[in-house]
Amino acid sequence: MIKIYNRNTKEYTIEKVSGEKYLNWIYSSPVGMCLLELMIKKKFTSFLYGKYCDSKLSSKKIQRFVNEFDINIEESLKSSKEFQSFNDFFTRKLKSTARPINLDENIFISPGDGRLLAYNNIDLNSIVQIKGFNYSLIELINSKDIAEKFNNGICLILRLCPTDYHRFHFVDSGLCGITEKINGAYYSVNPVALNKIENLFCKNKREWSLFHSENFKDILYVEVGATCVGSIIQSYTPNKKVEKGSEKGFFKFGGSTVVLFLEKDSVEIDKDIIDQTKLGYETKVLVGERIGLKK
Repeated sequence: MIKIYNRNTKEYTIEKVSGEKYLNWIYSSPVGMCLLELMIKKKFTSFLYGKYCDSKLSSKKIQRFVNEFDINIEESLKSSKEFQSFNDFFTRKLKSTARPINLDENIFISPGDGRLLAYNNIDLNSIVQIKGFNYSLIELINSKDIAEKFNNGICLILRLCPTDYHRFHFVDSGLCGITEKINGAYYSVNPVALNKIENLFCKNKREWSLFHSENFKDILYVEVGATCVGSIIQSYTPNKKVEKGSEKGFFKFGGSTVVLFLEKDSVEIDKDIIDQTKLGYETKVLVGERIGLKK
């Protein structure tokens, strides 16, 4: 059972998890863990499932998925019947009115829909993955020079469930450099898996890029793949001016994670998010909403 903090109601809700029984069995049983290491975490398994999700055959599961997880399809540019495959639905674009972007240059916004954890004054060699498990930023991106820029800064971990809108966006206007790609495994990024697999973010497939923000100094974007994520697609053009709220990229099927690293003294993250993180709870956020303020 995963409890999520709702900023609007100031109450906790229980997350509906796609494939919850399957996840619990895989990451909690000896047989499941054996299958995980032998097959499930492998690129080939996620590649095959991604191919299925790209096929017309997979479109049959769309309406059932929408009904089971109460997805507001009215926000989508397409109706359920217009999607050509499950991945077409999964990577759906939304109406501009569905996710208004706070354009105030002093407001720091969420880069996507998901569940957010925020950590201040990070130690590059001991960044919190989940209680009891830490990882090194240098190991995460394989670049000591870039990592050192964010010492004592902020780490934001935005976990996207399979039920979420799966496009991620720029938190400010500016220029983004090229994307560096690091091959890896395909573990789930659900808390069930994070509690079992040490250094999971450093083991999974991931991509990173340095964003030169106009108002919040430099920001490191790290996109982490997960089980059954067919691809991480970067839709931006490197070193070309982007506007706040514009799309950076998207994930094909599967839960995924966007991790942001902010420089010291660039942003003050909203107190409710920091407080909930300290209590061990993720906060539900939507792309474009305020999550911090410029220092």
